[in-house]
Amino acid sequence: MRTRAALFCAVTLAACVEAGGSGERALPALGAAEISHDAEGRCWGRDIAPAVVQTVTAQEIATPAVLAGDGTILTPATWRTTVRQEILRERGEQAFETVCPPVYTAGFVESLQRALGARGYYRGAVDGVLDTATGRAVQDFQRSWGPDSPLLSIEAARRLGLVVLSPEELGAM
Repeated sequence: MRTRAALFCAVTLAACVEAGGSGERALPALGAAEISHDAEGRCWGRDIAPAVVQTVTAQEIATPAVLAGDGTILTPATWRTTVRQEILRERGEQAFETVCPPVYTAGFVESLQRALGARGYYRGAVDGVLDTATGRAVQDFQRSWGPDSPLLSIEAARRLGLVVLSPEELGAM
């Protein structure tokens, strides 16, 4: 029993050690996702939407019924079950402009968490940590109109009031 308790404590404490031991905060998977940069210095994320497949089960006549001249059934029909897959939506990939990783300071993440919390998407602590709960809240916030991704799109950041709008965007408001 003591061995289990010691192992549990060791594993739990190991999870608290920061990456690299340098005191630098490591970005979780959502922050370290594939982000590419273009020639103008903008960052782009990718959202891969999986294919949607539906399984269709149908009953088909294997052999029709054999009827007598008066309509009585001599041999009943036999049926077979067939199962097939139908693709309802093909797999798709969408590129979207995202916030570049250097922007993800503790202060920026705290503002992000507060903005998502004010809209009912984030219920965790406002601690400036870009964790899975924050990524899930970002994904839930932007899913209905933008990428289904935990990466914060520029559009989502603007809708949350976290990114400066261009003069053209301000004029359109």
